[in-house]
Amino acid sequence: MPAIARMRFLLTQAARKLFAMLPQKRRHEVYRSFVDCREPNKRLVLKIAETQEELEACFKLLHDAYVSSGFMTPDQSGMRVTIYHALPTTTTLCAKFDDQVVGTLSLIRESAIGFPLQRIFDLTDVREKEGQIAEVSALAVHPRFRRTGGTILFPLMKFMYEYCTTFFDTRHLVIAVNPRHIEMYESLLFFKRLTANVVENYDFVNGAPAVGATLDLKHAPEIMRKAYEKKPVNRNLHRYFCETKLPNIQIPHRRFFTTNDPVMTPKLIDYFFNQRTKVFSDLSDRKKTLLHLIYDLPEYQKILPPLPGNGEARQVRQHQRFSVKCPARLANNNPLAGGPIQVEVNEVSRYGFRARVAQQIPSDVWLNATVQLGLNEVSRLTVQAVQETEVNDHHYCGFRIGEPDLVWRKFVTALYEGHTHTDLDQATRFLT
Repeated sequence: MPAIARMRFLLTQAARKLFAMLPQKRRHEVYRSFVDCREPNKRLVLKIAETQEELEACFKLLHDAYVSSGFMTPDQSGMRVTIYHALPTTTTLCAKFDDQVVGTLSLIRESAIGFPLQRIFDLTDVREKEGQIAEVSALAVHPRFRRTGGTILFPLMKFMYEYCTTFFDTRHLVIAVNPRHIEMYESLLFFKRLTANVVENYDFVNGAPAVGATLDLKHAPEIMRKAYEKKPVNRNLHRYFCETKLPNIQIPHRRFFTTNDPVMTPKLIDYFFNQRTKVFSDLSDRKKTLLHLIYDLPEYQKILPPLPGNGEARQVRQHQRFSVKCPARLANNNPLAGGPIQVEVNEVSRYGFRARVAQQIPSDVWLNATVQLGLNEVSRLTVQAVQETEVNDHHYCGFRIGEPDLVWRKFVTALYEGHTHTDLDQATRFLT
């Protein structure tokens, strides 16, 4: 190493050691002083990755970033693809500059296969709080943009925040990151550690150490407001995340009030998980079974790994590819005590639905239900309460539908038979 380069290296190491000796509060203030969240270049586009080209570019960018950091060994495909990328509950976000993918991260909603980080971190305390959980994973930024003051990272994080709070029905974010990076999440976004201890060997990232952390999106805005209120506009992440509207962000169109945006067609699944990688062939029998229950359509069954011959598939509950969150109102001809009852539908079938309720529903009468399925889609049904359950301290009620109307039929049929979120825009074509 040349003398000048050697000197720079030693000075950098000394500066890092001195910085580490500062009190945590002071270190976090220093991190926030370097924030630069100006409106991004118009050439930058933020969207969900949904085409083969976009997904492959994201997976290649992720592969190169992970290999260079020692988080994985090189794969002959040149991509980092995991079983979680195959799930309809996972959304991959991408940042494109002049149509080239320069940043990506994945948001993993809970499914039958769980979260990557739950292998090593206990999520009990997070689960005890109200609201859905999503893991932030697979973050990578192109090398030429890593030292540009967050010109890609901050817009990508802004997109993540906006998508989770408005579209992904998420209250809690969880992450597992290398100890070198945890203070960025703590100081800038106010993540809280799941445990004080560092896990020294996390197999999901090639045995690298990891720290787990969580962010409550319900309380984050107020915490950020207080921390950034005296900062100038270009350093105010609260204003940037919660108030600024970026024309660069392309929010996916939704006809109905679904809460996830699956993009994996049978063709894409076959390409990424069978042809280009060995992800499916390396799965455990249990995960193969769960995949068949998630993707139960004939078109998918052809390209999924063969089922184990132990009959386990019949013992596991079916799983929806699409999640929903539809406001609804219950009433009857004889006014209910206190007037109409407001409920939230979160699970549907052809002749019934499950809704979260705040009070007991009479089970001996037929009720008129008005269900808002989308901005312009309203179903009017006659229903009867049939089953009440408690899940995580929340009260749910199942309802039997008398005769579903056309709006309900096209909605549910599209959910059952559609492959991706774009299929829901053409719901009528699934009717026979």
